[in-house]
Amino acid sequence: MFHLKLALFDDGRLLWEKSAPNCIRPGPPYPHEDVESAWNFFLDALREAARSHQIGAIVPTAHGAAGALIGESGLAAPVMDYEFTGVEVVEPDYARLRPPFSESLSPKVPAGLNLGRQLAYQKWHCPDLFAKARYFVGYPQYWAWRLAGVAASEVTTLGAHTDLWAPRQGQASSLVKALGVDHLLPPLRRAFDPLGPIKPDIAAATGLAPGTLVVCGIHDSNASLLPYLVSRRAPFTVLSTGTWVILMCVGLSLDQLDPRDDTLANVDALGRPVACGRFMGGREYAVIAGDGNQDLDAIERVIASGAMALPCFSGHGGPYATTKGVIRGEVAASDRTALATLYCALISDLMLTRMGATRGDLIVEGTFGGNRAFCQTLGALRTTQRVFAAEDTAGTARGAAMLAHWPPSYQIAEPAPVNPISITGLDSYRKAWTAAVDMIAR
Repeated sequence: MFHLKLALFDDGRLLWEKSAPNCIRPGPPYPHEDVESAWNFFLDALREAARSHQIGAIVPTAHGAAGALIGESGLAAPVMDYEFTGVEVVEPDYARLRPPFSESLSPKVPAGLNLGRQLAYQKWHCPDLFAKARYFVGYPQYWAWRLAGVAASEVTTLGAHTDLWAPRQGQASSLVKALGVDHLLPPLRRAFDPLGPIKPDIAAATGLAPGTLVVCGIHDSNASLLPYLVSRRAPFTVLSTGTWVILMCVGLSLDQLDPRDDTLANVDALGRPVACGRFMGGREYAVIAGDGNQDLDAIERVIASGAMALPCFSGHGGPYATTKGVIRGEVAASDRTALATLYCALISDLMLTRMGATRGDLIVEGTFGGNRAFCQTLGALRTTQRVFAAEDTAGTARGAAMLAHWPPSYQIAEPAPVNPISITGLDSYRKAWTAAVDMIAR
């Protein structure tokens, strides 16, 4: 499940945070984000934070598969839940407009994960709502608009597997004109651009200073990447982990990206394309795992047993999204967590290998950064790269906070190095697992 979060930082130090579940409403006209509940949470959290801290700027960040059609004073249409499979009814017509992968570097993915498909559905199936729209903005920029009243487009969001951006050219893709939505895209602003102060009514409702700045905002995985963009030289790879595992390979050629593997280009905060891969690792992990061990002894027991988790357990993302996940062989209930850890490490390794990522530091941040067995297993699989673990679960928010004063003047905290280890039987297990995966994918 996704969560709402408000986090407060000062020069990279986390001072305060509060979170709540994110809610999806069933419709009509389609399943959608409960933005009013989210808005009330943010107002309450801002009010609470403002009682004990002085807040200078607000920087929104959100995933890249949600966008908002906004009218003169509010939403023209609900913000679609990207897991709404009904959106695929437009696919025959949408496929004729979708840019080739060579242009968009955005693969065809299920449901509403391509934001362009959401727009097509809204235009063709909700024409009355669509006609009320003045702008279409990414989800981070929706919150910026709601806070400051300024509509903006931004490249990390437009470039996040939306079909709407041409990363190599640094401009909107041919889909924007073909779909007839070019008039809805507001002026392009950078992720770190201040859009203006919060609106007076928000200052009054929260107790924030009237001059509190609202910054344009950023796609969540690109927020996680920011600390390493300013502290490391390419090539390096960041695994941003949570519900999704996003593999971001800075300095890697785009030439080996393959839409069949769900590899793609995202666009960083400075407008540069970044070779990426993704799979729904956090959700798959939760499906496979139980309450048990995830230490190296448990990993080696799973390897010795020959039991395997074979993709895919989420139905979304990665090279095998269309196959149904299965656990082959017998594994003790107490070792299911180790099986899930091993599975996610193997998928990560397979995708990085297919992308051609063999050099440079490999940083695991987010949820899996705190899973030492995952980091050690990944290091044992990828012996040509040094693995580092950033155990900070606030990495996305921390990266976004950097945009309040860009570029940052403070020193970026270094992730912890993961000592190389050898895991008994891992190489043979990987070969057997890869062969099994290849068989089920045929």
